[in-house]
Amino acid sequence: MTTLRLRPEGPADTGPVRRVLAAAFARPDGTTPGEVGLVDELRGSPAWIPELAMVAEYGGEVVGYALLSRVHVKSDDARYPALALGPVGVAPHRQRVGHGAAVVQAALEAATELGERLVVVLGDPAYYRRFGFTRADRLGLTSPWSGLGEPWQALVLPPDTSDAPPPPAGEVVFPPPWSRV
Repeated sequence: MTTLRLRPEGPADTGPVRRVLAAAFARPDGTTPGEVGLVDELRGSPAWIPELAMVAEYGGEVVGYALLSRVHVKSDDARYPALALGPVGVAPHRQRVGHGAAVVQAALEAATELGERLVVVLGDPAYYRRFGFTRADRLGLTSPWSGLGEPWQALVLPPDTSDAPPPPAGEVVFPPPWSRV
């Protein structure tokens, strides 16, 4: 029986990850999707956290990908670390069987283990709600995508106890590669 294996991306995964993202975000005109370039640029930046670049491998083939990269919340004159989820992609022949949800959950669990507290995402609210994401504006978070409303979402990672300080509110600042997507 073939099982799904979830693990951090390794050096040999660069090509397979590019292929998964190119297929998952394929454009009708055949040009390379911006998500491929985003991951390539983030790999060489301070926003890259190797333990939070997760692949889903099925039958020895990389079929899914979820990336959490460093962003910051600018509040007053301070900057607080947070994470951005994306891109998330699954090879078309393995979509709708749970690989995307599994690789996202693995990335979020890895972030929790590293002590991260806040994740933002721009995506389908119906999909990301299953992981606990809610509208980011409810947490006082803004970004270039705030005007999109519900798709601009955030998740406070455990431990979210009554004695834990709330996550900072403010403007989420993305690293330069994000401006090209």
